[in-house]
Amino acid sequence: MLDPAGEATRAAAQRLGVEGVKRLRIGKAIEVDLEAPDRAEAQARLDLLGDRLLANPVIENWSVDLAEIAGGVEP
Repeated sequence: MLDPAGEATRAAAQRLGVEGVKRLRIGKAIEVDLEAPDRAEAQARLDLLGDRLLANPVIENWSVDLAEIAGGVEP
C-alpha cells in the first residue's frame, strides 16, 4: 500500500539532517473498550471487528494489542 504521508515525512526528516530513516509509516490507531467473558473471547471479537469492519485487509495490515486490567481487558 502506498503511504504518501509517510514518504513525505521520511523525505522531510532527511532534509532536516536526520540520517538513517530507511522507512517511515504513518497509520491509524483505533482504541476499543470491550467487555468480554475472557481474553480469548475478547481477542476473537476484536479480530472479527478488525477483519470485517475497521480495516481493509486487502490493502492494510493490522494487529490487536490487549492489556489486562483489574476486572477486564484494556486496549
